[in-house]
Parts: sequence; C-alpha cells; structure tokens
Amino acid sequence: MLVEEIMKEHVITLTPDDTIETALKLLHQHHIRHIPIIDKERAVIGIVSDRDVRDASPSVLEEDTGQEELQHPIHSIMTYPVTTVHPLDFVEETASIFYEQEIACVPVTRDDKLVGIVTEKDMLYTLIQLTGTHVQSSQIEVKVINKPGILPQVTQVFGKRKVNISSILIYPYKPDAKYKIVVVRIQTMNPLPTVEDLEEAGYEVLWPKKPESSYEL
Repeated sequence: MLVEEIMKEHVITLTPDDTIETALKLLHQHHIRHIPIIDKERAVIGIVSDRDVRDASPSVLEEDTGQEELQHPIHSIMTYPVTTVHPLDFVEETASIFYEQEIACVPVTRDDKLVGIVTEKDMLYTLIQLTGTHVQSSQIEVKVINKPGILPQVTQVFGKRKVNISSILIYPYKPDAKYKIVVVRIQTMNPLPTVEDLEEAGYEVLWPKKPESSYEL
C-alpha cells in the first residue's frame, strides 16, 4: 500500500510569519494536532503541534498575564527540519519512520511541495485494514517451519473449505528461529473445520485452541 492511498490531501497550513494565536485558532477550529509551516513555494520548512502552541500560550492560571506571547510569529516555536515522505513511498516504511523518530505525523511532498499529510491515526486505521479486523472474520495462527515455499503450502489447506482470506501476516516464532507464525484471517465465524484441516495436514495450530473433550466425573 502506498502513502498516496491513505494521506489527507486537504492540509491546513501556516506561513512562518503567522502568529501563534492564528495557529491556536486553527487547531481548535479544525480539530487537528499538527500544522505544517510552508513558504511561498509550498515547501515544508517547519511544523507545529498542539503541544508546541499550548506551551507557548499564556497560562490561564496567571493573573494579569498579557497576550503578547500569542502575537509572536509561529516560526519562533516551530520544529525544523521536518521529516517528509513521498506519495509513492510504502506505508510500511512510513510506519517505521513514526516508530524510529517517535513522531505523530509526516507531511507528504512531491517535488519539494506539500501535497498531503499522514497522521498516526491514519496509520492505525491502515493497520486495521491491512490486518482485516474491520470485517467479520476469525483469526488462525499456525506455527510453520521457516523455509522457502511454506506459505503456498499452508494457504493450499485453506482452499479446501473455499473460505475467503481477509489478510495474511507472518512474524518470527521467538522461542525458536527455525519456525515462524503465519496469521490468517478468514471470513467465517467458525474456523474449527479449517483448524482440523490444518492439523490433519500436519501443522501445529496455536490459535484458536480446540475445546478440550469433556470427561465424566
């Protein structure tokens, strides 16, 4: 999935000479948390967050406090330089930028001009879509040997029941690097027949666990 598929194209912006008061009003008016600062060519030269503006605003607890702080130019509190991404960058790579740099949004630029923005909320919603949790489905986790060609072998078992697969994720099996976990979401509320097929094919299903057989006292 590409950044252009999830970015917001309508971006509220400010110029470096706009006031902190203007930023404060825009943040409240549009219910946003970040505002890119751009120059006349729409190049991103900084960014301000709601926290930046809040920290620069006069305290309501102080008596006789003036409003001079709110009239300061926004470039006095903006963060720069700014990490940006391209519309054709992969969402997965952008997610790593959020994690590594501990940021909550990234402006999207093309030819050094602002064309969109991606926030942490956009990233979380995209994760929900990629994992298939936004539709009714059941999750099956299968422990498999870490070798080439194993994924087609596993998915072939799912084809036996002709169930739709919403998503497939793979992650390492921490106790033993020789294995990995294949997480498959299928569009059925009863995954047990598929679980049985997997176990009959020799795979170890970690989730869901089959109910234990009842026993007599």
